[in-house]
Amino acid sequence: MDPLLELLQQNSNLSISDLSRLLGLPIAEIEQRIAEYEKNGVILAYQAVIDPEKLDADAVTAFIEVSIRPERGGGFDRLAQRIARFEEVKTCWLMSGGYDLAIMLEGRNLREIAHFVSEKLSTVEGVLSTATRFRLKTYKQNGVLLSQPLNGERLPITP
Repeated sequence: MDPLLELLQQNSNLSISDLSRLLGLPIAEIEQRIAEYEKNGVILAYQAVIDPEKLDADAVTAFIEVSIRPERGGGFDRLAQRIARFEEVKTCWLMSGGYDLAIMLEGRNLREIAHFVSEKLSTVEGVLSTATRFRLKTYKQNGVLLSQPLNGERLPITP
């Protein structure tokens, strides 16, 4: 991957001058490359990594495995795009393995997640089954450690 994109993924808040210094490239070239990446749809958005427990400890994140029936002439794409358009869905991937789609969604509580699964997702024609799992704690997100290290200490071993 382009080192410029790697730096932006690690910290999209870096200034153009910082990127120029870190990469040893002229500011004008950095600006031109970023503009080109944005124009070509390589860079789609700039986002902050947020510690969900510090923001709203009661919020619920669910990961749902979805088995779907592929459509003639559209395969998985049309149905996956339909599911991805639900505002509750934060992430949607086509997967290999025992299920077809993995989706991540966030809700204020378990009831909100249950409502989405029972009233929206499971009623979509072509959805064969779902399995829902819930995030208990986040240790690392988008390459960023959220919890503080244990001062470099090793964990104690008990007999």
